[in-house]
Amino acid sequence: MRQLLVFEERDDAEEAAETVAEWHPWLGIPKVVRETLAGEDDAEAAQWLVVVEDPDDRLTREDLTRLDELAEQAGGWREQE
Repeated sequence: MRQLLVFEERDDAEEAAETVAEWHPWLGIPKVVRETLAGEDDAEAAQWLVVVEDPDDRLTREDLTRLDELAEQAGGWREQE
């Protein structure tokens, strides 16, 4: 399962990626990528994503709650793919 933590600021995304790697070293360091919002031409409308790959579905409900809280601290949110 893939979890996406969405942030407006790159610094927040990079900090969250480091935190996730500390909490769950078996996941490795999540990728930080920039995604432009659909229909937006303005570069300022881009979001920063922390891509948390969990191919074995090892993250528990409690882990997902912690990811939600981590994202929310910086005004972000979590999406599941």
